[in-house]
Amino acid sequence: MNKLFSFLAGALSGALVGAVTGLLLTPASGADLKADVAARIAAAKEEFRTAYDETYKAKETEYQQLKEA
Repeated sequence: MNKLFSFLAGALSGALVGAVTGLLLTPASGADLKADVAARIAAAKEEFRTAYDETYKAKETEYQQLKEA
C-alpha cells in the first residue's frame, strides 16, 4: 500500500510540475493558444466530414451496384 501511495504521489507531483513548466514556457499567450486549438479542431472536423462524405458516397454506390446485380 505504501508503494502505491508513493507512486501516486510521484505521478501527481510530476504531472503538476510538467503542467506548470508547460504554461511558463509557452511562447504564445493564452488567447493565441485557444485560437490555435480552435482552428485545429475546426480543420480536423472538416477533414473528418470530408472523409466521411467520400466514404459514404463510395459505399452507397457499391451498395447500389450489389443491389442491382
